[in-house]
Amino acid sequence: MSWIRDFVTPKIKAIIWPSSSNESTNWTKCPSCEKLIYNTELEENCLVCNNCSYHFQLPCRARFDLIFDDKKYEEIPSINTKDDPLKFKDTKKYPDRLKEARQRTGNQEAIMIASGTIGKMPAVVFVMDFSFMGGSMGISVGKSIVRAVEVAIEQRAALIGFTASGGARMQEGVLSLMQMPATVAAVCKLKEVGLPYINVFTNPTTGGVLASFAMLGDIHIAEPQALIGFAGARVIEKTIKHKLPEGFQRSEFLKDHGMIDIIVPRMELPETLRVILEYTSGGKLR
Repeated sequence: MSWIRDFVTPKIKAIIWPSSSNESTNWTKCPSCEKLIYNTELEENCLVCNNCSYHFQLPCRARFDLIFDDKKYEEIPSINTKDDPLKFKDTKKYPDRLKEARQRTGNQEAIMIASGTIGKMPAVVFVMDFSFMGGSMGISVGKSIVRAVEVAIEQRAALIGFTASGGARMQEGVLSLMQMPATVAAVCKLKEVGLPYINVFTNPTTGGVLASFAMLGDIHIAEPQALIGFAGARVIEKTIKHKLPEGFQRSEFLKDHGMIDIIVPRMELPETLRVILEYTSGGKLR
C-alpha cells in the first residue's frame, strides 16, 4: 500500500490544505536556533540567520557575487576527468551518484573557479560545493585546484579558496588520495613566485582536504562556528580515551589554539579580503 502513502496522500493534502505547501517553501527553519526565517530575508542576509548568526551553506556563484567587485567575474571551467576510473559500486553505481549530484546542483563537479578583482586587485577564487557529494575531492577537484593555481600564476593574481568538504572521494580510492600531494605541490609553486594564498574555511572542512592544500594558506580565515578537523570527534575520543573539550574542532576553538588567524562573518568578508590583499601583495597585484 506504499503507493497510497507516496502518491495519493500528498495529493489529498494538497487539495484540503492548498496553502500549506506554498507557505512551507517560503520559510526556512534555522538548524541552530530553530527560528523560522522568511526566505527573502535569508537571501538578503547572504544565508545567515538574523537571530543567531548561523551560517547556512552558500552556493558557489553566490560566493562569487559576494566577494568580486560589482559581482563581475569570469568562470574558469573545472577539469573534467573519467567519471568512474575504478568501476566503483556500493549501494549505487558511482556514475549514477554523479548524475544525481549534477542534476541537483547544476554543477559538473564539487568545485567552481572564477577570476576577477577584489578591491581592484586581481584574484582567482575557487569554491567547493558541499552539496555535491559532500564536497569530496576526487581527481577532477584536485586537478581543478591545480588549474586555479596555474591561472593565478599566469595572471599574477592572489589565490583565494573557500573550502567545504568531507574529505577524499571514496569512490575514487587511492586516485583521490593522490590529489593531496598534487594540490600541495601546486600551492608550493604559488608561494615560490610570491603570490598570496588565502583559505577561507566554511562549514564543514574535514579529512584529506584539510590535511592538504586547505592548511597551507598564508592567511587562514574561517566563518563562525565552522567545523574544521581531520577525523571525527567520536573517532578521536575513542582513540585517545578522553572526553574532548567543548567546541572542539569549531573555528573559535581553532583560533584560540593558533590554527585560524581570523573569524569573519560572511557579510564582512569582501572588505576583510580587500584589506588582506592590500597588505599581502604590497601593491604588486594592482
